[in-house]
Amino acid sequence: MKQLPSTAGLLAFEAVARHLSFRRAATELNITQGAVSQRIKTLETVLCQPLFHRNGNVVALTSEGLEFLPNARAILRDIFNATDRLVHKDSTSVLTIGCISTFAIKCLIPAIGDFTDENPEIEVRIRTPVPFEKSNFFDYDLTIQYGFADRWPSMIVTGLGEEELFPVCSPDYLRRTDLGSDVKALAQTTIIRTSSPLLYQDEWPLWLDSAGQPRLTFQRELNCDFLYPTYEAAIRGLGVAMGRTAVVENDIAAGLLVEPFSIRIESALGYHLVVSPERAQTEKVRRFCDWARVHLHTGQPR
Repeated sequence: MKQLPSTAGLLAFEAVARHLSFRRAATELNITQGAVSQRIKTLETVLCQPLFHRNGNVVALTSEGLEFLPNARAILRDIFNATDRLVHKDSTSVLTIGCISTFAIKCLIPAIGDFTDENPEIEVRIRTPVPFEKSNFFDYDLTIQYGFADRWPSMIVTGLGEEELFPVCSPDYLRRTDLGSDVKALAQTTIIRTSSPLLYQDEWPLWLDSAGQPRLTFQRELNCDFLYPTYEAAIRGLGVAMGRTAVVENDIAAGLLVEPFSIRIESALGYHLVVSPERAQTEKVRRFCDWARVHLHTGQPR
């Protein structure tokens, strides 16, 4: 069997690649610079490829190093997650939550202080894997995900409220445009769309159909690959975005976003707590789910 790279070699490679410095990598790994160089040399021997160009104190990745780096990081991440999972598998004091990034930023993190105040003995770890579909459910005590309720047939799924869709923009953008309350005026404004293979669909056509303007086209568009930059662009006054109840209601309450129209449509999708039957029996997960059903429930004031 061909020799495989050691974990020590991968750690040294990743650290040097990130810092582009053997000295800084050595400081981070708490070993000597010579030890880092030896580990890189051993790794290059195993791979039969040079990973770095060295010119005095200047360090740069070779094309082979650039190609290998994402794989090395993925391997180290998987080892870390697997180790962390086993170490804390039966821990009653560590709760690891995997969460869709936008929901984590807009909903979970602003509210999680209430949970930690009520449960000071529980250490909360929030993870936002991308793409979520490729992550291991066993890396988390529970996850918060977006989709149809029947998407996870072997898991216990709890909805976090009804989800509605409606356009949002900043108060300043509404003042600066002739948007008014006329849906047709959207054609003359900048529309912020979210285009990503991780999303189910672009929700603008659904809303326009309900608003009686199914053939309306937009003259100007700004495209983002995830929801968080989409809403940040709307808050910065760059255009009109399609809002989801859960992730825009706090920004509306804070006056960062406004709803220019009174037309909302129900979404068949929503945010859900997704827990394995085994983990659902643990006290820490039961406490969080009970808390989340109240504090993370969408469509009503928190």
